[in-house]
Amino acid sequence: MGYDPSIVSSDPTTPEGVGNLASQAVIAYRQNDGANQLGNEIGGDGKPYSDYTYYQPVNPPDKIIDPDRWQPITFTMPDGKQITPGFLTPQWYRVKPFALESCAQFRPGPPPKTTTDDATLRKEVDQVLKYNATLTKEQKAIVEFMRDGPRSTGQSGHWLRFAQDVSRRDKHDLDQDVKLYFVIANVASDAFISCWETKRYYDSSRPWTLIRHYYQGQKIVGWAGVDGGTKEMLGDDWHPYSPLSFITPPFPGYTSGHATVSGACSKTLELFTGTDKYGFAERRRHCELTEREAGDFVMLDLPTWSGTAELAALSRAMGGYHIPIDNTVGLEVGRKLAVWSWPKYQEYFSGTAKVRD
Repeated sequence: MGYDPSIVSSDPTTPEGVGNLASQAVIAYRQNDGANQLGNEIGGDGKPYSDYTYYQPVNPPDKIIDPDRWQPITFTMPDGKQITPGFLTPQWYRVKPFALESCAQFRPGPPPKTTTDDATLRKEVDQVLKYNATLTKEQKAIVEFMRDGPRSTGQSGHWLRFAQDVSRRDKHDLDQDVKLYFVIANVASDAFISCWETKRYYDSSRPWTLIRHYYQGQKIVGWAGVDGGTKEMLGDDWHPYSPLSFITPPFPGYTSGHATVSGACSKTLELFTGTDKYGFAERRRHCELTEREAGDFVMLDLPTWSGTAELAALSRAMGGYHIPIDNTVGLEVGRKLAVWSWPKYQEYFSGTAKVRD
């Protein structure tokens, strides 16, 4: 844009100085916010973003001790090396939120369990099995689009990309863009903190574990792997519609991060723009991220914010990463969080917000 990035002035009478001072204040404010970005939290191993809360999984990767609890999964990388990731940032519920009063403020009720809600849970698992065995070209494209980010920016980055579409569509000026990205980025951050508190509190399992629990030694039909199609297999060998190098995200299932963040960001975009209308479409080649041969191009319609969020949530069950309730409850939580937070953001827009501690 023609600006000189080497200017380090902190003169508040200049635009560069204001920018540098503002960024320095945010960095200082966030330096010890609970994320452990410096690796200096007591109880950690000294590595940036490492856990300092002593989380330990109940289930080892090769054995189900409790089917209602999270289980690590071993991934096979492109070079053949195997890794077994632990719970990714189990301390994230301790990160200082932006608008939330507490990380547990929107914690939902518990997920179904094999011990108390067996029929309900089995129905949820069977729905995932059905999706996995009958994925259409469009459904595969949806799973990959929502999993992709796009291009691995995750759900927060994905919704900031959607916000860019709004900026171009509505011909925003700089003031509008600053407000738009400010609110979407922060509501996504709070949604992740809220979601991780729920994940940590319930420590619930994923379809990978539940299908092996319910269908151990039994024949089922599932996705056949990188060459595509489906085949008969034992429940012990079932696999989500996902590469061997990233079978399922490495953290508990309930609630879905995709769904929670999508619910929060979609509702915020609706509140910000004054309409649920999005009106865009995504052109994707199905199978290009998961199977050996990329398929045909398909068009994914994204007419509304609410519908786009619901598609993001549904994609996680279709892909085999979540049982449906992880997604439906995640959407509800995200939307509630957004509606509750919206007045807080308006205070910043109007200049009436109180100085934060």
